[in-house]
Amino acid sequence: MVKCPSTPSINSPTKKLRIIHPSTPESIESICDHLIFRYSLPQMNFQERIDSDLKNAMKARDAERLSVIRMLKSALKNLAIEKGGIHFILDEPTALSVVRKELKKRQDSIESFEKGQRPDLAAQEKSQAAILAAYLPAPLTDSEIATIVANSIAELTATSKAQMGAVMKRATELAAGRADGRVLSAAVSNALA
Repeated sequence: MVKCPSTPSINSPTKKLRIIHPSTPESIESICDHLIFRYSLPQMNFQERIDSDLKNAMKARDAERLSVIRMLKSALKNLAIEKGGIHFILDEPTALSVVRKELKKRQDSIESFEKGQRPDLAAQEKSQAAILAAYLPAPLTDSEIATIVANSIAELTATSKAQMGAVMKRATELAAGRADGRVLSAAVSNALA
């Protein structure tokens, strides 16, 4: 029986974690390090991640990233105050909805600036949108969207475009914000045609 050097047990803080393994002490230590890392680090919530990224942007003196993260932190704080007070912590889906809302603002601004022949401002908005998009989960592929739409239609036994609203509601729930509403709407419309 081999003991990990000064490693607290997962179940008890006073006992040593014991691992029975026939290999060398070096591999035992790496296993212990893995277990310590896996079980001792708390998961950061979304707002803590934003705070951490804000500090990193300050240290790196990245003015644009710092500006975008400050704006995002402000939007998150405003929603938290609305929902439950200054110390309220938003759950991840709610926080991601704020990011999507801010990203949508940037996308609308990009379209407006491109129509107004302002490529400099459009480029600035694009770089801000890229920073915001990094906080969102990976978007669904076309095949995943088609599967979600097909499942929604089958679940609701929809047969005509008259039921498109109900199908869109269910498909939006299943997509969990990982698909653009316009793309999802087009896929539902095509499937019900």
